[in-house]
Amino acid sequence: MSDRLRLGVNIDHVATIRNARGGAHPDPMRAAEIAAAAGADGITIHLREDRRHIRDGDLDAIRAATLLPINLEMAATEEMTDIAVRFRPHAACIVPERREERTTEGGLNVAGLHNQIAPIVGRLKDAGARVSLFIEPDPVQIAVAEVLGAPVVELHTGRYAELWIEGGAGAAAPELERLKLAAAEARRRGIEPHAGHGLTFENVGPVAAIPEIAELNIGHFLIGEAIFIGLDAAIREMRRRMDEARG
Repeated sequence: MSDRLRLGVNIDHVATIRNARGGAHPDPMRAAEIAAAAGADGITIHLREDRRHIRDGDLDAIRAATLLPINLEMAATEEMTDIAVRFRPHAACIVPERREERTTEGGLNVAGLHNQIAPIVGRLKDAGARVSLFIEPDPVQIAVAEVLGAPVVELHTGRYAELWIEGGAGAAAPELERLKLAAAEARRRGIEPHAGHGLTFENVGPVAAIPEIAELNIGHFLIGEAIFIGLDAAIREMRRRMDEARG
């Protein structure tokens, strides 16, 4: 297990801004290039069913723009599986998705959706993708992820981030403990734990310090912070805080 914590930068919301007005600016390709130069270890993109940010044409364009591994977030549908199998990303993270949500609201219930997800996991693995399941920090969900043969789980840190906003580190402490226990349980079962959602400069440290976690995927905060300090600076500062916490 490497001590260095990987940073995956989600560039979806560069495309959100582009799509708000139409046209080609700002270009997610350019964001991928900047992320690579600033120290990101991977690029995460979520091709939603409604194409609200990343669009089909962005997939090959982003791949051409960077040598970094691409993590494709996707709903557990036949359409998205077909696209992922053709695109063959380095990693494919299956996430819950509802049309009316503004952002992903929780982890995927892999225990309840086992029969739907199992064939998708199989097809993605056959296509060479490293399959990840975006789940709550729950030992039951982790146990089912093992049964499904997923080599990676991404632990949803949204509740932790919400509690931090409400009352700082003290309020978030119980959820941080859940994340610690879940990461340890995943490792015990031979699954690599990642984490993400709602992480910021202020709250990333305690999550980054969890030794079992191998990767953080962060997007919305970095794109928002880029408005004020630039994308390169935002990514470098997040990288610094992650390294400091892990060091």
